[in-house]
Amino acid sequence: MVIVMQQGASAPQVEAVIDQVQKQGFTPFVNPGVERKVIAVLGVVDSQKVTLVDQFESMDGVERVTLISEPYKLSSRNYHPQNTVVEVGDVRIGGPEVVIIGGPCSVESREQVLETAHAVKDAGAKLLRGGAFKPRTSPYSFQGLGVDALKILAEAREATGLPVVTEILDPDDLELVADYTDVFQVGARNMSNFRLLSRLGRTDKPVLLKRGPSAKLREMLQAAEYVMVEGNHQVILCERGIINFDDACRNTTDINAIPVLKYWSHLPVILDPSHSTGYTRYVTPIARGGVAAGADGLIVEVHPNPSKALSDGSQALKPEQFRQLVQEVSRVAHAVGRQM
Repeated sequence: MVIVMQQGASAPQVEAVIDQVQKQGFTPFVNPGVERKVIAVLGVVDSQKVTLVDQFESMDGVERVTLISEPYKLSSRNYHPQNTVVEVGDVRIGGPEVVIIGGPCSVESREQVLETAHAVKDAGAKLLRGGAFKPRTSPYSFQGLGVDALKILAEAREATGLPVVTEILDPDDLELVADYTDVFQVGARNMSNFRLLSRLGRTDKPVLLKRGPSAKLREMLQAAEYVMVEGNHQVILCERGIINFDDACRNTTDINAIPVLKYWSHLPVILDPSHSTGYTRYVTPIARGGVAAGADGLIVEVHPNPSKALSDGSQALKPEQFRQLVQEVSRVAHAVGRQM
């Protein structure tokens, strides 16, 4: 349920509604809004629906009450009609600018990361990605350098000024990773790790949430809800490809997800054209398509020598290929009224 206050509703009127929501056994979340305040009523609203609607609509300062049948509330555009813009330092994700995040799948060495960081910044990237802890299908595959990788990423941030995006796997590592990263990444395998999501919701750093390989979009929004209900509304949704019967690519890019999520939710939506295709030759065309469909950004894997990468070399771009991607995406962005 969402309670929309009248434009200019007084603070005592808003507080009275919040108090009544709590007395009914529900949890209120207030969105200040640009023109008016909106109060989301969280909890199981079933047989009491009609009575509650009448009760809240009769209160002073209330314009209307809307019932939301979807299981997500805080991420819904009904609760927050305006687009949310997530700020990472001076970078704004979800506004007019299409933001590009670039960097290696895994941190392999200091030299590799610093070289890549300078290259992606020079090409136009606004954030640096890099994996310190890697969830791999095989226990024998490279699992990441851990703390040493985090220190290398911090050094690269110092050298380039690029904020860092890195994945967190374990809730017990939260404080450690928080000391080094600017954005927590929740990988596709952890989209349903609800304990991790809840812990991230109690932090003050943005969360980049990747869609699970077989997750429905409503399930993705419910995962975002786990973060938001704890108080952290700085969530960035990421479409990274889904499992399909076709094996031509690593995954199937769900371009539909971008406009659908933008319609259902106010949260920023970015695309990962690297994981969604799995092959370097398809990354740039899919990146162009994602921006044309309305993506607020891209997260792209870049490696100075993909043939020697310890993970995902087949989908990594060389620095010169990344520069070409940025140039092509920039033309698409301007064609659809966005900035780069």
